[in-house]
Amino acid sequence: MKNFKFLLMLFALTGAMVTWQGCDDDGDNEPEPTCTDGIQNGDETGIDCGGTCDPCEVGIQGQWQSSGANVAPLLVNLFGTDSIYAAFRTDLTYLVEQYDTSGAVLTLEGTYEQTESGTADIWDITVNQSTPAALTSVGIFSINGTTMQYEIVQTEPDIGATPPTAADGLGSTSGGAFGNLNIQVYEKIE
Repeated sequence: MKNFKFLLMLFALTGAMVTWQGCDDDGDNEPEPTCTDGIQNGDETGIDCGGTCDPCEVGIQGQWQSSGANVAPLLVNLFGTDSIYAAFRTDLTYLVEQYDTSGAVLTLEGTYEQTESGTADIWDITVNQSTPAALTSVGIFSINGTTMQYEIVQTEPDIGATPPTAADGLGSTSGGAFGNLNIQVYEKIE
C-alpha cells in the first residue's frame, strides 16, 4: 500500500510539473514566440525575422540561382558561363559560385551595399569583391516576385565600361551599347 501511495504521489507531482512547464507566465496560454514558428510575433519585424531573431532579408538578400537562358549572354560568350549560384547575406557579405560549361567553378566573395534608387522598383548596388581579386563593380537590380534582373559593371580597376543606372533602366550599361547582353536573370531559392 505504501508503494501505491508513493507512486500515486509521484504521478501527481509529475503531472503538476508537466502542466507548470507547459504554460507561459503571462496567463494567456499561448505558446511563447520563437524564431521558427512561422508566425510574426514577439519583437519580430517579419515572419521569424528581425528583433531578437536573425535580420529580415531586404532587397537582394537571399539565395539566387541562374542557369540556361537566364545567364547573361555576355557571360556565356566571354567566360563560357553555364550557371551561377549567389548568396547575398544579411551581414552584407556575398558568395557567388560561377560554373562554366566544363563544370569548373569560380568563387567570388566580398561585401556589398544596396539602396533603393527611388526609380520604380530598381535598386542600386555596389559590390566590393575581395576574392579571388580585389575589384569594385556598380550596377542595378530589380526584383519581381521570385525573379531578379541584375546588371553590373566592373568600375575599379576601370575596364572602359560605364555602369547601368536606375534612371536609364535595365540594359543601360555603357549608355545602352550592350542592350540586354549584360542582364543576368536569377530565380530565388526558397
